[in-house]
Amino acid sequence: MNKIRKGDEVIVKTGKDKGRRGTVLQVFDDGRVLVEGVNLAKKHIKPNPNVGEPGGIKDKPMPISVSNVLVFNPKSKQGERVGFRVAKDGNKVRVFKSGDVVDI
Repeated sequence: MNKIRKGDEVIVKTGKDKGRRGTVLQVFDDGRVLVEGVNLAKKHIKPNPNVGEPGGIKDKPMPISVSNVLVFNPKSKQGERVGFRVAKDGNKVRVFKSGDVVDI
């Protein structure tokens, strides 16, 4: 069970995009995540007239290490670390270190 999952809103804590928020698009097995609008690289595209795709330079999101992002807590309006706790009904849930439940 991963601490950061697809669809989580995260905030970048280090690097060139420090402080930017985005949604996790994909989680890779090697400890990286793809975050929407963060760590963008320029991709040169050839035009393809058969498909109707114009050429040019497009921005492409690149993966960032999981250690460089924190899950965004809407109550405290900042990123927080995530842990696990077993609920009273026996299910394992993700919780912020401040005590709030992540998955509601």
